[in-house]
Amino acid sequence: MSQISQLQAMDAGTRRREARTVIASSYLGSTIEYYDFLLYATAAAVVFPKVFFSGADEWVGVVAAYGTFAAGYVARPLGGIIFGHFGDRLGRKNMLIVSMLVMGIASTLIGLVPGAAVAGAWGAVMLVILRVCQGIAVGGEWGGAALMALEHSESGKRGFAASFVNAGAPTGAVLGTLVMGAFAALPNEQFLAWGWRVPFLLSFVLLGIGMFVRLKVSESPIFKAALEQEKAEREQAERDNTQPTAQGRVPARREIPRLQVLRRPKTLIFTMLAGAAGFALQVVLATFSVTYAVSKGADRQGVLYAFAAASFVSIAFVIMGGRLSDTLGRRPVMIGGLVLFILYLTPMFQLLSSNNIGLIFVAFAVGLMIHSTLFGPLAAFVSEQFGTTSRYTGASLGYQLATLLGAGFTPGIVAQIFKDSGQDTAAVVWYLAIMSVVSIVFILLTREPKNNDLQAVRS
Repeated sequence: MSQISQLQAMDAGTRRREARTVIASSYLGSTIEYYDFLLYATAAAVVFPKVFFSGADEWVGVVAAYGTFAAGYVARPLGGIIFGHFGDRLGRKNMLIVSMLVMGIASTLIGLVPGAAVAGAWGAVMLVILRVCQGIAVGGEWGGAALMALEHSESGKRGFAASFVNAGAPTGAVLGTLVMGAFAALPNEQFLAWGWRVPFLLSFVLLGIGMFVRLKVSESPIFKAALEQEKAEREQAERDNTQPTAQGRVPARREIPRLQVLRRPKTLIFTMLAGAAGFALQVVLATFSVTYAVSKGADRQGVLYAFAAASFVSIAFVIMGGRLSDTLGRRPVMIGGLVLFILYLTPMFQLLSSNNIGLIFVAFAVGLMIHSTLFGPLAAFVSEQFGTTSRYTGASLGYQLATLLGAGFTPGIVAQIFKDSGQDTAAVVWYLAIMSVVSIVFILLTREPKNNDLQAVRS
């Protein structure tokens, strides 16, 4: 029986069970990957300026540390291209295994990088190289995990299913921040000397858990069906000894996935700009907002725990945002989230400067809940724009370019704006608000993908 026939004949109960298994695996894998990736964000906010840039002015060191943080975002599109190409050729599952392996090893090694007192500038160089490896890994991870969840789920539930992949980001942030916060309780000298390294070394343990789970996941049925259909059409074309037209059957040799995506650059550019502000707001909460609250006199460990608690609350809202988008559409939910966040920016910074851990928790919690309404539908919104045989490449590139544009340089830019404005948050608010308006415009210009037939679209 063909893969298409198997997909159609599979009873609803079996499909639901398989979908739940894949969604759980994608959520766990994404959580582990983002624990590693976002742990770096926490370290960049509270550790790296003192360990790797100890000779610089306080805010100069912060900007420099955020520069190493940006290297991971620069590398994410490269990871999307590499893993997307092979994921569209060889399958989603194998690429997810490789991406997790790269991330786990790179994160563990970050915990072993010597500081400026031992290695001088070479410590920062090693940090950047390993951060690039992290970026390549997470650039390949997200697309595969999102597509596995999306392509195993039923029509009408895709936003809900894919949202679990994005829910892995706040879950990973919770784990990373809690672990880093626990070691932040050490005396400052011990924390800066060795305490901050332990959370990175624990990545090796998480790698083993993630690999065990991921090896048990089945390949996407929609992807296998598309490959079989292409093979049958090529064989028929060879038998007929004819060259198919662009509107007819597929060519005798499969087109390179990234070329399929680049033939429609408008889709790629629009999805990139539509998602950029969401990542800018996310990364400002995880980095600059933590640094800002601590600089106003709040206890470092208390701020980290407040952010962890708020991130935990936001997990449910990410999933709710994805589910709501199955009913209302991806675009209305995402636009609503951006509008609310623009209105909230000024009150958020007022709460963060209060030097009150309870109010700082409220600042993080409300900000992350609002952000989640945008972040929940984003995985489905981006992935549904592309055909099956180029979806891994297209979704990964669109998503990772959005992270590069929105998140990669934002912490450094925001810290520089804050420093140059005499530490006035109004300039930061304007910068983030303008980014949000740009994304709203491009969400409006992008087609609503909620009702797309993923099986009917192959390229």
